[in-house]
Amino acid sequence: MEVRNVSLEAVAVEKNQYPKSNLPEVSFVGRSNVGKSSLINTMINRKSLARTSKTPGKTRTINFYNVEDLLYFVDLPGYGYAKISRSESEKWGAMIESYLKGREQLKAIILLVDIRHEPSANDKMMYEWLKHYNHPFIVVATKADKISRGRRDKHYSVIRKALGLKRDDVLIGFSSEAKDGKDMLWEVIEEMSGL
Repeated sequence: MEVRNVSLEAVAVEKNQYPKSNLPEVSFVGRSNVGKSSLINTMINRKSLARTSKTPGKTRTINFYNVEDLLYFVDLPGYGYAKISRSESEKWGAMIESYLKGREQLKAIILLVDIRHEPSANDKMMYEWLKHYNHPFIVVATKADKISRGRRDKHYSVIRKALGLKRDDVLIGFSSEAKDGKDMLWEVIEEMSGL
């Protein structure tokens, strides 16, 4: 998809703040600092619409980006950030779960993991949660440019094994720097969203 028009349409912490729209939604989940905002910016051809930071835990709300009046990209707070209080972590968890469980417009979930590391316990828990609730999802291995092309298959194998991905589960390598995986991810998003 060629993206020219995109805007941050809603910033939410509660359901009544979600957009009143029937457009399909694609949400992005993953641990803090895995590259969700960078991936979203790359997908929508922007440098900094989704705020990025080297400091984990920057996204603390559910951010709805209207893409071409065709669909929403939904940026969720990262999980697993150790420097927040337990009560704050539980609040984020409840906010994320409420959105993922109750949003009819949600057509696909993109689970982001860092290609350089074996998926964390939180990544595994999120994967199991998605399977349990039968949500359509794909896994994206971010920061692929940090690994040489010749070694990426080995890292994909580690991710597949750690998460217990089935043969037909989609795993895409992605680099915000080199834009690797962007076209393939758009194809999958368009198909899952019915565009």
